[in-house]
Amino acid sequence: MTALKKLTYLTEQDYLAFELNADMRHEYIDGQLYAMAGASERHNRISLNVGFHLRAAARGGHCGVFISDMKLKIAWQKAYYYPDVMLVCNAQDSGEYYKQLPCFIAEVLSPGTANTDRREKLLAYQKIPGLRYFLLINANKKQVEYFVRDAQDEWQTALLEADETLAIDCNLYHAVLRLGDIYEDVVFDG
Repeated sequence: MTALKKLTYLTEQDYLAFELNADMRHEYIDGQLYAMAGASERHNRISLNVGFHLRAAARGGHCGVFISDMKLKIAWQKAYYYPDVMLVCNAQDSGEYYKQLPCFIAEVLSPGTANTDRREKLLAYQKIPGLRYFLLINANKKQVEYFVRDAQDEWQTALLEADETLAIDCNLYHAVLRLGDIYEDVVFDG
């Protein structure tokens, strides 16, 4: 029988200090670290495409667009994630190393993250006050599932069709995403 090892609990403050100098990124969930794997070329292109279109609309305004290296703090579950793309339009959300109140989040699905993105992160993100849009973007085929919070604070979901536009409206910010924008210059095998 192998010897049991004691799990080490890391405080949020220790995590944030550790992450500043870490060689690789880690997500944090209630005291435990989870290493982040590198992403594929398709994953990177998709994230950049979404970030590019959001940033183009944000120029000169009060919103910030962040791609993969900005943490998202989920205070009520003591968690920090690294969303692939975040749009933050709340002036009070001014943290240097993490944000808490995005109005838009996109996660690019990969085989290693799809289950976490679809379950754990979806449930956590939908509880963020002010979050209006959440996209799950498939990196292996042209498929985007999006979630939109309506005026009654209910979540609606659909697949983004090829001829459809998704209007992103957050606190005087407006952008439009199309399936072609998201997958521009992305090459699929076969």
